[in-house]
Amino acid sequence: MTLNLSELLTKVERIALQAGDAIMAVYARDFSIEEKDDKSPLTAADMAAHRVIMAGLRALPQGIPVLSEEDIGSFAGADANGRYWLVDPLDGTKEFIKRNGEFTVNIALIENGRPVLGVVVAPALGVSYLAARGVAAFKVEWADGKTAERTPIRVAGKPTDGATWRVMGSRSHPSPDLADWLETLGRHDMVPMGSSLKLCLVAEGKADVYPRLGPTCLWDTGAAHAVVEQAGGRVETLEGEALDYAAPSEKLNPYFVVWGHGD
Repeated sequence: MTLNLSELLTKVERIALQAGDAIMAVYARDFSIEEKDDKSPLTAADMAAHRVIMAGLRALPQGIPVLSEEDIGSFAGADANGRYWLVDPLDGTKEFIKRNGEFTVNIALIENGRPVLGVVVAPALGVSYLAARGVAAFKVEWADGKTAERTPIRVAGKPTDGATWRVMGSRSHPSPDLADWLETLGRHDMVPMGSSLKLCLVAEGKADVYPRLGPTCLWDTGAAHAVVEQAGGRVETLEGEALDYAAPSEKLNPYFVVWGHGD
């Protein structure tokens, strides 16, 4: 079955915005913090967003299975067309707890191991990033609850020789391997940020590169990966291979680099 990705993108954007509303309802009040088996934090906002997204995606007529961070056990694998939804209902829970606004809703459509559609909503910042194969990549900023027009985005391109690289870094997950990598890169300025926003800033041309030399899961990157690719960038392993989502049972990504240019 051939999908209309443009139409699907609009529907998934709506679902992600509704999940963002559910997150902000918790953000506005006191909330408790639990600890999952992997020692990562969990709040009522994670689960509220999860429920909204699961209901929304399951209501779509395509019947594509869903892999959500908050319900891994219910996922039986991709469908016969190699498709599945890859969801992080609240990416950047640590940032949510810190109340710094740097958290997102991530929804990606994976097809044969590749992210072909992605929606990233940062509800506290009033911004969304979305993209689909054959459509384009966009940024949407809104105020007072009213969604603005989509603005097409593109990566900045490779910095010229001798220029200072604008590097995105993790705010909550420092990496001991990063210093050596940055020394090889050359002159640079580092900007720390939480969640998948780091990839999105590369996609819109506000940063040149994001090296992630530390653990991440598939749902942390899938949606923003789609945005980067449709904006003209790359998300690659350290060996130069495209980051792949064909084996969701493995859950963990290898180390990777997000490049704001196509070569």
